[in-house]
Amino acid sequence: MRTTLHQIRSIVAPPLTGPHGPLPPLLLVLTVVTGLVDAFSYLALGRVFVANMTGNVVFIAFSLAGAKGFSLLASVLALLAFVAGAVAGGRLYGLAAAHRARLLLGATIAQLALVLVSLGLSETVSLPADGASRAVLVVLLGLAMGSQNAVVRRLAVPDLTTTVLTMTLTGVAADSRLAGGGDSRAGRRLLSALAMFAGALAGAALIVHGHPTAPLPIVAALLAVVAAGLVPHRHSTLPWAAPEAG
Repeated sequence: MRTTLHQIRSIVAPPLTGPHGPLPPLLLVLTVVTGLVDAFSYLALGRVFVANMTGNVVFIAFSLAGAKGFSLLASVLALLAFVAGAVAGGRLYGLAAAHRARLLLGATIAQLALVLVSLGLSETVSLPADGASRAVLVVLLGLAMGSQNAVVRRLAVPDLTTTVLTMTLTGVAADSRLAGGGDSRAGRRLLSALAMFAGALAGAALIVHGHPTAPLPIVAALLAVVAAGLVPHRHSTLPWAAPEAG
């Protein structure tokens, strides 16, 4: 128990001289963002994910098999937009690779801009969206989440991918003492799962109770928090800010 509590404290309030500085708590915020965005896309855009590409690959297969209630076009658009966003995130890494804080700051600002445009559009259409409005929202949010995923991958903070939990939860189980392991890093891994769960729960609750656009302004606010948390570190010379720290 003491070990787990120490792990949690090290994630929530990490020493700036540590290997990842302030990145772990900021990535947990981005994990909450993922839950919120996917709740919005699935419930307000009609059974499509903009962050969980595993789900979209499965949905494409369902659509091709003739299953009802899935949009082949929306799933394909989400997949393509996510890949395009990941390419953009990779290009950003080429421009800001020398500094991890500036890399994440640039990606977060771009992501915030895409979310704000999505919010503006969502306020002008009826939700659940369909047709062209759904397609545009899927593309905008897919770009945002693809760039986030690519940049977070480059940061390489262990167990904080912000979008993928399958391997995180596998690690909790496979590396546990029950499975014969010695270090499951359960504190960090479970916090990541809880962060996504909290975002998805909040987003779904807002939509189900009649506030279909409400997740997006919350997403925008959280992205602004992440950006604000990075601004003081954009010129940091501490070891965690160097790319090799990841």
